[in-house]
Amino acid sequence: MRTTDLVGGVRHSAPYVNAHRGKIFVVMVGGEAVQHPNFRNILNDIALLNTLGIKLVLVFGARPQINAQLEKDNADCSYYRGVRLTDVDMLERVKQVTGAMQLDITARLSMSLSNTPMQGSEINVVTGNFVIAQPIGVIDGIDHCHSGRVRRIDVECIENLLNTNNIVLHGPIAASVTGESFNLTAEEIATQIAIRLQAEKIIGFSELAGVLDESEQVMAELLPSDAEAIIADSNHQVHQCAAASNFISAAIKACRSGVNRSHLVSYQDDGALLQELFSRDGIGTQFVNESAEQMSQADISHIGGILDLIRPLEQQGVLVRRSREQLETELEHFLVVERDGLVIGCVAVYPFADQNCAEFACLAIHPNYRAAQRGDMLLKAAVQRARKMGFESLFALTTTSIHWFLEQGFVMAELEDLPPSKQQLYNLQRRSKILQMSL
Repeated sequence: MRTTDLVGGVRHSAPYVNAHRGKIFVVMVGGEAVQHPNFRNILNDIALLNTLGIKLVLVFGARPQINAQLEKDNADCSYYRGVRLTDVDMLERVKQVTGAMQLDITARLSMSLSNTPMQGSEINVVTGNFVIAQPIGVIDGIDHCHSGRVRRIDVECIENLLNTNNIVLHGPIAASVTGESFNLTAEEIATQIAIRLQAEKIIGFSELAGVLDESEQVMAELLPSDAEAIIADSNHQVHQCAAASNFISAAIKACRSGVNRSHLVSYQDDGALLQELFSRDGIGTQFVNESAEQMSQADISHIGGILDLIRPLEQQGVLVRRSREQLETELEHFLVVERDGLVIGCVAVYPFADQNCAEFACLAIHPNYRAAQRGDMLLKAAVQRARKMGFESLFALTTTSIHWFLEQGFVMAELEDLPPSKQQLYNLQRRSKILQMSL
């Protein structure tokens, strides 16, 4: 990595370091992730998050490890509606496997730090009876025995431990008020902890880099309704990966219960967790109640971002130059699109009330975000604004984007079709093409 790349990376991650500090993240690692060679790096990155002031609850699962133990013991296992039926003998095997895993994860997070990038750090890992379980009971005549679900979570205890910089670690076994042990899913434990602690995020891992679209590209963002449609589609490839489909179901519930964002990343890619959390575009799929991109009326705080967008286009002659002072006086006409505090798009709608029309102007999209039809979205917003103001038409002047405007429903127009005041300002040297859309 070149020095400039390093400097740029640190600068771009700094806002996220500040935003995440003091927040509660629940990280869920399934047994598939635990047994992967990259798990050591994942734990190192989790330790790094802890040193950055992020409050962490780490929940681990053990499905493949339990299955391997059952195979070794030549023991059978029954399921009902996807839930492992845990009798007394099964529970002893589950406790044996998960107990060993808990000790191993604790050791990796602490004693091995001298051989990791976190050398010199002190990580305190705490486990305990933070989750109180209850039996699932008998469903459709099937006794689930020691398979359980979450009854209660000791929120105050967990919060006290997190406030003193401990990492809270929890496996899939929890005790009941009667002193019995129950086998729960890691997804339910992680989700309920995140909901009841009002965590900022829940993060899960799978062999997939995220949820893929039809062209096998990672979908950066999904609303709960979109995620539900994917789960309902039995042909979608997430159903080929149990860790992914189980986490998506958990993420839907978490989002709808107040957890701001849930993230799915690959346990196979070194550094995927850090790239997802500390870069604007991430690397996996995040599940959100509202899009990370928000359109709003521009205000004085957006001046710098708008100038950053339009200055290069002004220098290329694509846009007419506007001074900062002029822009400040025209802010009421601008709409902006923000993504995590960065202005990635803007457009202006200038009214000409006497002629019952408006001008569509100053459309600019950040170079890194021009591939997702954001221009179309801004045009739609401009059309809606012009219609709301009661205008009958929208016009635009352009030197380079003629075909785009024609594709959007504009038609070629003449100079005399412009409002008289706009005709007087028309720059004959630029020879901009005039386009018009009926509203």
